[in-house]
Amino acid sequence: MKNLVFLFLYFSIFSLTLAQSMEGSSQIRSEADSIKELYFASGEENLDYLASYLVFEANPDSLLKYGEVYLEKAQADSLYSHISYAYRMIGYSYKFKGDLSKALEYFFESLKYAQKSGSMEAQGKSFITIADTYSASENSQNAAIYYQKSIEILEQENDSTSLGSAIFNAGDEYLKLGKLDSALLFVERAQLIFEKINFELGKAYCLGNLGMIFAEYGDKTSSEKRINQAIEILEKYEEYYPISDYLNYLSNIYLEHGDRESALAYAQRSLDLAGKYGLKDQISEANLLLSTIYESLNNSSKALEFYKKHIQYRDSVKNIQAVQEMANLRTDYEVSQKQAEVDLLESEATIATLRAKRQTLLLYGVLLMLILVALLAIGSFRRFKFEKETKKIIEEEKNRSEELLLNILPEEIADELKVYGKVKAHRFNSATVLFTDFKSFSTMAEIIAPEQLVESIDYYFKEFDAIVEKYGLEKIKTIGDSYMCAGGLPTETERHAFDVVHAGLEMMEFIKKPKPEGIVQFEMRIGIHTGPIIAGIVGVKKWQYDIWGDTVNIASRMESNSEEGKINISGTTYEIIKDEFECEYRGSVEIKNRGIWDMYFLKS
Repeated sequence: MKNLVFLFLYFSIFSLTLAQSMEGSSQIRSEADSIKELYFASGEENLDYLASYLVFEANPDSLLKYGEVYLEKAQADSLYSHISYAYRMIGYSYKFKGDLSKALEYFFESLKYAQKSGSMEAQGKSFITIADTYSASENSQNAAIYYQKSIEILEQENDSTSLGSAIFNAGDEYLKLGKLDSALLFVERAQLIFEKINFELGKAYCLGNLGMIFAEYGDKTSSEKRINQAIEILEKYEEYYPISDYLNYLSNIYLEHGDRESALAYAQRSLDLAGKYGLKDQISEANLLLSTIYESLNNSSKALEFYKKHIQYRDSVKNIQAVQEMANLRTDYEVSQKQAEVDLLESEATIATLRAKRQTLLLYGVLLMLILVALLAIGSFRRFKFEKETKKIIEEEKNRSEELLLNILPEEIADELKVYGKVKAHRFNSATVLFTDFKSFSTMAEIIAPEQLVESIDYYFKEFDAIVEKYGLEKIKTIGDSYMCAGGLPTETERHAFDVVHAGLEMMEFIKKPKPEGIVQFEMRIGIHTGPIIAGIVGVKKWQYDIWGDTVNIASRMESNSEEGKINISGTTYEIIKDEFECEYRGSVEIKNRGIWDMYFLKS
């Protein structure tokens, strides 16, 4: 996916200088020159004039030169906020030149002095510039981290446009990382902000990215609807580059999902649009996509045809042109030598022979040129396929690591851990906890083979895992033969008690079904209770998402006071679910160290 962030930065005041560098209008140049004159005219070389000049300066060399002047004066007066600003402007100059490593060095210096100054605005700007630079260098992981840091600061400031932009950009990075749930959350949040302030272009970019997210989910209808809504707005503003980019992205997604017909249509549409407006980068991208699509259709001739067109718009086209020029020069030289010999000969027969040789040389020269061009194209095509396969292997390994982490922790908790290196404990005012326990497990463990026992437990718990996932619950842990899960966390939901009860009934129904040969037929009891809990992870090794509080202990007591084949719920849970589930009142039962509690059996 092409990076759309740099287009969107135009609308963030944190990226004003970048936007003006891209725009490069004569009006901005005139404004910069006027402020520059005021700066030199001031007797003390006023820092405010110099700061204003740097904002409007679009030339990287001038920005670097006067940024260093500003830095020297700010350091002399130990003005931390001004020093931070100077480092940021110098960083921009290196970024415009394409030296992203050097730019990051200065942006981090800018952040250091912004923190010393205590200015939240300056810190927010520094985090944004660092995130933008990581995004430009295709390091989406770090970009997302620093966009998140900027969001935390901007939420304290009264600047909806900048906040919305940072949230959108963070969502774009999560999309590039393949974290669709997080991407959807961030982009929808940015969309709400832009709708509130009626920011048309911001809404267009949100619609476009939502379309890409739904395409990743495989929801073709929702994807096309939002992409087309985005394109309709972008066309009013003549923003053809992102339109072409969105079309290319859709083509890629549908190709990955095996819908080659849609992929072909979108790639061709992008190519037509890019060709109409001379967007060479997008012409190259669309041709590459068409080459890949035809390759997947086993149409090698078409794949090579579009790949040749793709490389015509790359830097490597210069190499081919050089080969062509060398071949032409050599042919012209040899032809001129033969022509000189012809002029010295008087025999018509000899002249005819030499002319034939000249034609042969011309033909050989052209053939040589074509062979060299073909070899370069085929070599580039093979290299492209190799790089594509290598990238796929890297992506698969990266996804495998991500899956392993998400198998240990919920996605929201994993993201928090990666961003901050730790996870804060969270209090949930209402959550529902479920415990299960197998009858006579200890006795069975003594009389059957360990392998059969483990195989049986694995058989049951795999099904429990599927049920928990079905109802959107969170598996907490297993302790021996006990299975523990909870609803209403890490994302709060209103119907967590109902979801847990449904899951409990389905678990009990599964237990009662006949089992395959070799699987022990257990009886089971279940306990459920609803109340406040604390959730989080502790330690630095073998992370585990866990929950604590009286609610957990009472849920465990509900299980121990239940009966085989029964689901015992507390009076608290009963009051929540009583209108949808039939229950049998058991009376008030005393729980050790917890007093007297009303208990109910669920009726299946």
